[in-house]
Parts: sequence; C-alpha cells; structure tokens
Amino acid sequence: MSTAPTTTDLPAASPLGTTAVIDTMIGFPHGDMKDTYKFITDQTKDRQSKEQFEFPAEYMFKNVPEKELRGSPDPVATTLGEMDKWGISQGMINIGNDGTAERALREHPTRFIPSVGADPNRGVDEIRRIRRLTDEFGVRAVTLFPSGTFPQVAINDRLMYPIYSLCCELDIPVFCCAGVPGPRIRMAPQRVELIDDVMYDFPELTFVTKHGCEPWQDLIVKLMLKWPGLHYSTSAFAPRHYPKAIIDYANTRGADKIMYAGYFPMGLSLERIMKEMPGVPFNENVWPKFLHDNAARVLKLDRPC
Repeated sequence: MSTAPTTTDLPAASPLGTTAVIDTMIGFPHGDMKDTYKFITDQTKDRQSKEQFEFPAEYMFKNVPEKELRGSPDPVATTLGEMDKWGISQGMINIGNDGTAERALREHPTRFIPSVGADPNRGVDEIRRIRRLTDEFGVRAVTLFPSGTFPQVAINDRLMYPIYSLCCELDIPVFCCAGVPGPRIRMAPQRVELIDDVMYDFPELTFVTKHGCEPWQDLIVKLMLKWPGLHYSTSAFAPRHYPKAIIDYANTRGADKIMYAGYFPMGLSLERIMKEMPGVPFNENVWPKFLHDNAARVLKLDRPC
C-alpha cells in the first residue's frame, strides 16, 4: 500500500536540508497511555512503574510528548503535522492495534509505511495474522520486542524462528529491540550476542536492531561486520546520545548499515531530534544513506505492494 511520495506530497525542507527523510519508528498519540502500555506494566514489579508511570520508560526521558498530546482530536493529523513541520517524508507505523494506523494508511498512503508487531507466543495464529495483514496492507516489516513479550521470548528462542522464516519467505526485514530495555523488565531476552544465532540460522534474513543495543555497542558493530543482513536503527535515542561506536562505524565501513529511527510521540519530540541532528558528526556521504537510502533499500520501497 505504501509508495514513495510525489513532489507535492513532501513536507517543507527539514533542518538537515533534505525532504527525503524516512523515520523507521513513529507513532500516534493515544488517549489512554496506561491502557496502551499495559502489556509492559503488567510485567513490572516496582511500585513506580505500576502506579506512577504512564509511559513505562519515562524515567529515562525529560519530557514525554505523548503526555502533552493525549486527547488530540485527530492523532493522525497530529503526527502528520509534526512530520510536515520537521521534514519527515515517510514514517513506518505498526498496524493491527486500534485502527489508527490503518486509517493513516488509507488516507495518506504515500506518507506511511506499514509494519506489524509480532508476538511469538501466539504461534501459528500469529503467522496467519501477519500473512493476512501483509495481503491487506502490504506490510513492509515485522517488529519484535523480546523483553516485552509475556512470557518473555528471547531473540534466539525457537518460538521466534517461525517469524524469522516467514520474513525470509515474504522478503521483508525484521526490526527487533536489542540491548537493555528501558522499562523495568528483564533484559536477558535482548542480549546482543543472541543475534549471532539468528543470523547463522537465517543467512537470508534482514535484521535491524532497535533501541540502541546498549551496553553492547561494540559487539553489535562487530556482528554487523560479520553478517551482511544485520543493520542498526537509532530508535529511542536523541541524536546527542548516539553511541560513538555507531557513529564511527557509519563513517568507516558501516555507511550502508545505519538508519534513522525516531521515537515520536512515545519518548522524543521530532523538534528535539531534528534540532540535535545537525550536531551528529557523520561524514557528508553518510547523511543521505542514514536519513533515507538505507531504509528505502531495506524496506524495498521501490517494489510495489
């Protein structure tokens, strides 16, 4: 369903001097944040997460844009307005939740890219659901949150393998959280070394990490050097906190492996991201790949749905 935007669809130029920015993690404000993130807070045990936080990782962020935006009369228009203001030409959104993303795709098919979040605990029913949504909406990627599943399912767990196999069959990438999770849940399912097993068993798979891979930044660089299909996205990190190892890798051998992802409206505003972005010391040749080309290639945006 999603296609490349035409010239008339593009927003005003971003502070980076380009209109062709693809955000591989963007969403819409929710009216009831506690209900939205209940699948995470149900796993937490500390009182602060249970009783005080509306966003499970809000202790990590100075401001949570979604708090200010809840109650927006039109969440799609809110996100699209921010995209236009800050030069985001296309954003990848998860479908299959409350219908908001589906409406965004119907009303603005050139601006949004459909992905689907998968729960390996659902077994074959989840495989059927991914197939159905792919047939209906032209899904371009599957997203995974290993520590956020309940029960938790590690990156290399055999319950994940049918999803990886399906991604290979459909020729779409998987975007997977890796590293210590922000919410106060166990980190073990997202240890970065677990990715090595997956890439070994699925050499055709395109695997994109989400949420930083900290504190194993050096390890993910080593693994990206090893595995051609392994990539890294910058979701949930303000640009001034991009890991040095990732910047150095992009500026040397990894220009084709690092892609931009934001975190709006969950934890970061596009204003903060785009105002900080010019301070990232990427080489000149890295910027178009980071902001657009790598995501366009991985998501196969030149291929009809």
